[in-house]
Amino acid sequence: MNRLTDAANQYLKACTWRDIALLKICVCAVGALIGLAMPGRKKRAAAWVASLVLAASYVPLMGKFLPFLLGQRVAIEDIYR
Repeated sequence: MNRLTDAANQYLKACTWRDIALLKICVCAVGALIGLAMPGRKKRAAAWVASLVLAASYVPLMGKFLPFLLGQRVAIEDIYR
């Protein structure tokens, strides 16, 4: 598992914001395809789980991004503590 995370970290360091955006679009498309394949009776539960995962991941990400958006000078090391 460490080998996988190390490889992912190296890849992300080499990526530009456009590469990350393309990766996110790809993951979103996979999620949409999975959602379309869900049986009708399970779509409501899947939507709730997806909403919770979105909220749990979006809030911390925006917490890290907000200082940059507001133009405050922040050291990268301070963000990842």
